[in-house]
Order: sequence, then structure tokens, then C-alpha cells
Amino acid sequence: MKSLQLSLAVVVLYPALVLAQQDQAPPLYPAPGNPAEQQSQQNLANQVNSQTPVFRVNVYARSANAVNYRNRGGSTSVDFKGTDLMPSITGHAKIDGKAGRLAIDADLEHVGPASAVGPQYLTYVLWAVTPEGRAVNLGEVLPNGNGRDKLSVTTDLQAFGLIVTAEPYFAVTHPSDKVVAQNVIPTGVKGFEEPIDAKFDVLEGREYIVDVPPDQLPSAQAQPNVPLDLLEARNAVAIAKAAGAQQYASDSVQKAEDMLQRAEDYYQRKQGRTPIGTAARGATQMAEDARVLTLRKKESEREEAARRAAAEAQAKAEADAEAAKRDAEQAQAQSNEDARRRAEAEQARAQAEQQEAALQAQQQQAQAQAEAARQAAEDAERKTQEAQNQLAQAELQRQQAETQSQEAQRQTQQAIQEKEQMRARLREQLNQVLQTRDSARGLIVSMPDVLFAFNKYTLKPEARERLAKISGIVEAYPGLKLQVEGHTDSIGSDEYNLQLSEKRADSVRAYLVSNGVRPDSVSAQGFGKADPVADNSTASGRKLNRRVDMVVTGDVIGTQLSPSIEPLPQSANR
Repeated sequence: MKSLQLSLAVVVLYPALVLAQQDQAPPLYPAPGNPAEQQSQQNLANQVNSQTPVFRVNVYARSANAVNYRNRGGSTSVDFKGTDLMPSITGHAKIDGKAGRLAIDADLEHVGPASAVGPQYLTYVLWAVTPEGRAVNLGEVLPNGNGRDKLSVTTDLQAFGLIVTAEPYFAVTHPSDKVVAQNVIPTGVKGFEEPIDAKFDVLEGREYIVDVPPDQLPSAQAQPNVPLDLLEARNAVAIAKAAGAQQYASDSVQKAEDMLQRAEDYYQRKQGRTPIGTAARGATQMAEDARVLTLRKKESEREEAARRAAAEAQAKAEADAEAAKRDAEQAQAQSNEDARRRAEAEQARAQAEQQEAALQAQQQQAQAQAEAARQAAEDAERKTQEAQNQLAQAELQRQQAETQSQEAQRQTQQAIQEKEQMRARLREQLNQVLQTRDSARGLIVSMPDVLFAFNKYTLKPEARERLAKISGIVEAYPGLKLQVEGHTDSIGSDEYNLQLSEKRADSVRAYLVSNGVRPDSVSAQGFGKADPVADNSTASGRKLNRRVDMVVTGDVIGTQLSPSIEPLPQSANR
């Protein structure tokens, strides 16, 4: 089918902290010109003076092709072509339509070392880029030294283009601008035409690129035989610290440092690639989480500063109103004094009239004084009226500010209450079908082992009936996310338990999708015996551990999807 072209122009915003694509989520970076940005610039200058790694952001737009692959439309292939950074790269990717997902087998040739792009780059990452510009990390393309690399992954996306970028570590959440290869759509690719007019943005700088001499990077000072996983972990922890994670996500960055230290210890004691890689990759992922959490907390601080500024403005308005009130009181006192003087002048005039014959000259002088006093009184009355008007206006402004503040608080509280009520209602509805409990991760719906065939992943009729009800409930709450997690007891091999848990989780996900649940709102993952909830040494405990959990999250019930645990490799489970 005809390929779909994404026309993109190169835009460089340096050192801008604004993403080009318009996303409904709150921005992770402060907009230029606000107080948070000014503070960020000051922090950047301080870091440069202290020789601490500093990061910048560049926004790039590139050209690539995308294909809208038909759901379960069979297999098709696209080619890879190197960019100006590495023009020798060739290869292809096979895309195979599966139930609810696409399987991608990528094969790249003539891939040079990532350090050829820049000393801060250690590895490559394969990305799927949607027509709307969202980039999804599909996995690490490990350089193997012979110039040919393979990667097999799956994705829930249906329309996307493929690019390969050089990265400082595998767990990055946005692609760098170092695109070394991108897909080329050959004639005859399976797909259908759909008008697409969008671009994807590639970020470098404040997140990943160190703005100091490259020889200060941890990877630049390492010995030649240090494993790649350990080099990535060292750089990831350094980048998280430079972003301020020690201040904003101290627990997470401490865990990352602990895991990195464990990897370093394994390396020093020559424990082998698997233990070193497991600890190092865990440190890399934890460091990336700490960095992202840091950026979000900085944005929260900016919002808090804005709220404080609004409160200070209200306090100033009240102070101005108080000052206007004092001015009015002083004007009233002056008016009283003028009235007293006017009375004295009237008395003097009366006395002058009685002595008119003898004191004509004095009478004229008294009349002049009286006129002057009258004029002063009128001026005082005018000033009094102006002061009263100012006082009334100030009081009105104070009342308006107070009303706006109360309305904002009411709306915020109402939104929180509505989410809590919706969460409680959803939990009650789910609990009528399957046992449901509330947790920090979200609402957890538990399917016992008896709903599957013994040691199989086939759903029993009772299970399908309950899942159909679950599907109807979920469709009534737009915006919900489901994460299906399979678990087993400790009986049997690690590999068998992991496969059984994955197949059971996939069976539940496939049935939910077949009953109308959106494929992009439900994911599945198996954990084998890695996450027991009871003691595996007893029959009752093993029965509780053989289960499938559905973690229900979403902003509509006040919970975002949190990272699930990762099953350990077999060597680590022994």
C-alpha cells in the first residue's frame, strides 16, 4: 500500500524548554519568561561556575515515513536507511500483525559504535513515532561489534514510523536528535492510505547532553573493559543528579545509587554479565524515574510560586484599601476643622455688622476672610467625597478578589470529591463482579486461579462471563487504564511459571479487547512467582498466589498508572 508521508521542517529552539508538539499533559519544563525559568537560568549559571554537569534542550523536527498497518493484516516489511550521521547503515524490519498488537523484527547492518556520534552516547534505541508526534521507546539496540544488530519487540501502536537514535542510556523517555537511521517505505507495503499531517520532535540537551567537556562524563573516564550496562548506569545516575534529583527525588536517586553500587561490587568481584547487567539496568531505570520526577516537582514548585504571588496580590489590595480608609478619616477630620473655622468667621461677620458705622474697614476684611473659609470648606467636602469613592472602589476590589479565591477553592474541592466518589462507585461496581481492593497503585481486581483450566491459560465460561461484565463497567468510565498482571505460585520452573502467567494475562487482555475495551487502554504482563501475596509453603498460600490482577487506574479516579515490578531473570530467582 502507499506510504504515508510526514512533512517536517527543522526547527532549533536553543536553549528553549518548550516541547513543539501540543500535549494535554502539563509541561515538564517552565515556559520562557516566567519566574521558574528565570530561576532555572540562574541555577544553570551557578552550575557552570561550579563545574557541575549542565543540560540544555534543543527541539528538532525531521522527516520520516509512517504506515497505518492493518489490524491482523499479516506480515509486511519496510527498509532502514542511514542518515547523514551514519549513512552506511542498511537493514529492514518485518512487521507481523497479531491479535491486539504488532510484532516487529528489526535487522540493522553496518552499525558503527555509538561513540562515533559523540562521546556521551553509549547505545542505540529503536523508536516508534506516531503521526501525532508521540515517540515510544521500543527497546535498546545493543552494539555487538560486528556491525549487525537485531531486535524483536511488540507494540500496541498501529500507525507509526521507525527511527534509531544514539542515546546515553537505554531508559530514556524522549529520543535525542542523533537519528542514525529511519525507515524507508518500499512499494507494495501492506497498509492503507490515511491522511496524516504531523511531525515528531526530538529532544537533546537538558535531559541527556552534558554541557561540560566530554572527558568529565563517568563513561569517558572508565576502563575499556567495563560492561556497557554499567557505563549506562553511571551516566544515568550522573544525569539525574545534575537535574536536581538529590533535592527533589532523594529516595529514588538513593535507590539508584545503591543499585549502581551493587553493580560496581559485582563487577569488582567478577560475578558475571547477568548479575552486573541486572543491577546496572535497574539503576539506570531508577535514575531515569528520579529525573522525570524531579522535572515534575520543579513544575509543581513553579505553580506553587504562582499561587503565592496571587495571595500576595490579594494582601496588597487589602493593604491599599486600609490606606484609603485612613486617608478618608483624615479628610473628614480636616472637614470638621474647616466647619469650625467657618462658624468663627460667621460670628466675626455678625460682630462686624453691629459695628458697621465705625468699623467699615474691619467689616470688609471679615467678609473676605469668610469667603476664603467657604471656599476651603467646599474643597474639603470635595476631597471627602473623592476619598469615600476611593474607599468604596477598594472595598469592591477586595470583595471580588475574595469571591474569586473562594470559587477557585470550591471548584478544586468539588473536582477532588467527584473523583473520590467516582472511584468509590467504580470499586463497588467491580467488587460485585470480582473481588476488588483499593491501593496506592489504583483499584486492583483479582481473578483467582479457579477461573482458568488447571495449569492452562484458557478462560472458563464463568471467567468470560465476569470479564464481559468488567468490560461493560470499564466502557462507562472513559479514560481508565487496565494493567493485567499474571502471577503463579512457586511450584514448577521459573520459565514455566513466567510463560503461564504471561499467557493468562494475555488471555484476559485479549478477551477484554474482544468485548469492546480499547486496545491502547489495556496492557498485559506476566510475573511468574516474582510477586507472591502469601506464603508459598502452604497450600492456602499457593492458592492465593495463583491469580491474575487487573490494576485499574486513570485521572478520572485520581490515580495514574505506576510502574509495575519487573520479573527477575532466572539466574536471579534461584
